Amino acid sequence: MLALMKTEVWKLKRYHMIWAGVLLMLLSVLLTVFSTTALDGTVWTFPFFVEQVMKNNITTIFPMCIALITGYSISREETDDTLKSILTVPVPFPVLLSGKLTVCGLLSLFLGIVSTVSTVAASFLLGFPGGDLPAIIRAAAQITLNCLFLYIAVLPVIAIAARIPNGHLIGAVVAFVYGYGGMFAAGNVTLANFYPVTASMGLVGYRSYDEAVHWDPLVCASSLSAALLVSVVFVVTTKKSASTKTNKKPKKVITKKGW
Repeated sequence: MLALMKTEVWKLKRYHMIWAGVLLMLLSVLLTVFSTTALDGTVWTFPFFVEQVMKNNITTIFPMCIALITGYSISREETDDTLKSILTVPVPFPVLLSGKLTVCGLLSLFLGIVSTVSTVAASFLLGFPGGDLPAIIRAAAQITLNCLFLYIAVLPVIAIAARIPNGHLIGAVVAFVYGYGGMFAAGNVTLANFYPVTASMGLVGYRSYDEAVHWDPLVCASSLSAALLVSVVFVVTTKKSASTKTNKKPKKVITKKGW
């Protein structure tokens, strides 16, 4: 498995899709920066800015981003016509898929670090108060771990899309709707703890200082564990064989006799 993961890391380095993920993480921060220009009386501080970046990551950016990158890395084996060569090696396709998903889980941590660095840099440029070292460490832990938990929440969508030829675009659209649904789930305390996307917020203590926010860590952990279990079932039961391309026989042209 370790050698398989190293191979997948080498492959990811060649894909330009990773840079799209980095740009999407920067876009989340830029959207938050634009919202600071609204004259609605909001007092912006470093912790509040971090919370808004996390909200944009959760509801609009990250689920779609990680589903698109992961699905793209899976579908490239078919579009590049390399799957039939890989399957000649005695490695079952579920094992190959597990290696890709594990590496993309590490990629979600990397994207979380990118989001953290850009968030801290933007906050300092804007001069928001409250950006001391303990607050920065807490923000780094929350943003990075939240990206990992969001990846686990989206894994069932990715695993299902892996069964569909070139299904990474479909998976990205479904993941976007899935993540956007967290905005509505957050309005109900019970549903927010059970919904996997918002459950990731509970595990990192999003706005836990607010008396109106009541997270149940056990329920949140159970929700993400269920999503992970469903993903494992889909991965283990996935069957894929090398597709054989059939060459069409050219049509026989019948020449007319005479003039």
